[in-house]
Amino acid sequence: MVEAQRMQTPVAKRFRSDDERWAAVVNRDHAAVGTFVYCVTTTGVYCRPGCAARHPRRENVRFHTSCLDAENDGFRPCRRCRPNEPPLAGRHARAVAAACRLVETAEELPDLDALAQAAGMSRFHFHRVFKAVTGFTPRAYAAAHRADRTREVLQRSRTITEAIYDSGFNSSGRFYAASPEMLGMTPAKFRGGGAGETIRFAVGKCSLGSILVAATTRGVCAVLLGDDPEALAHELEDRFPRAELVGGDGEFESVVARIIGLVEAPALGLELPLDLRGTTFQRRIWLALREVPAGTTASYSEIADRVGSPKAARAVARACAANPLAVAVPCHRVVRNDGKLGGYRWGVQRKRALLAREASS
Repeated sequence: MVEAQRMQTPVAKRFRSDDERWAAVVNRDHAAVGTFVYCVTTTGVYCRPGCAARHPRRENVRFHTSCLDAENDGFRPCRRCRPNEPPLAGRHARAVAAACRLVETAEELPDLDALAQAAGMSRFHFHRVFKAVTGFTPRAYAAAHRADRTREVLQRSRTITEAIYDSGFNSSGRFYAASPEMLGMTPAKFRGGGAGETIRFAVGKCSLGSILVAATTRGVCAVLLGDDPEALAHELEDRFPRAELVGGDGEFESVVARIIGLVEAPALGLELPLDLRGTTFQRRIWLALREVPAGTTASYSEIADRVGSPKAARAVARACAANPLAVAVPCHRVVRNDGKLGGYRWGVQRKRALLAREASS
């Protein structure tokens, strides 16, 4: 029934004559899939236009507009292309979605063998299909999910010990060993919203409006752009609700001046240390963005390719939107695949201005 419904589309107008349909069969034109099926009288089988089976002789071929019509005429579905089932890509997508749900609901993360068996595939084939659909390996997806789960549990659990086991870790040692990569800091600091940390900050003016620069002892942790200095300060407070925020001294003013200099002359680059706090995937994206030279751009898909996750363009866009270090991590250099600017956390007009400035420098 799914196939029959798909056939009722405007694409069918391209294959109205038997000559057009036969040409689609010969060329294995996947654009014709869902518009008709072809039946082979010598075998009693019907197939999709893109079936990889050997081509029959033209005089032995008849065409039907639906699987139901073919079966009512006495033909049976091909076991190779399975024309009465959703296309292979759809079957793969459903198998991967089921595997993702298994990862997300399991008390302990299932291994590759268990996931492949649940999907009805071999280890190697499942691994390849999973990465093609999601852009991640099964292990990387499981790690990312566990990291998200850990951050959520740490925020609501009464104690870190409780969070360890609620996150699916069976030992505290494994939890603490994994926490720097998952959280970007110790569990205690993450749970405390920056408690125990001192963060220096200052608000200044630049050609793009107000700018707030903040730093920990590890490096610059926030560069925020906006119109309202007070709103920027509140944004910093929301990001580090329990940290001690102190105004920058004269020494820190030089840090702010270097960041403003980067806004005004991006080609100068920035050698200041950064304190990048985010998921493992976010940090991979942010580091990749720092490799995009001033005066050039890269698409979300290109960045996904560079970090080894070619199907993760949307995840790249989300990582750009979550970037707390404007200009220092140049997410403004990432554009849509069609060359259009796309979005920008601090406003598209600022993105356009930054790119124009870089292009002319």
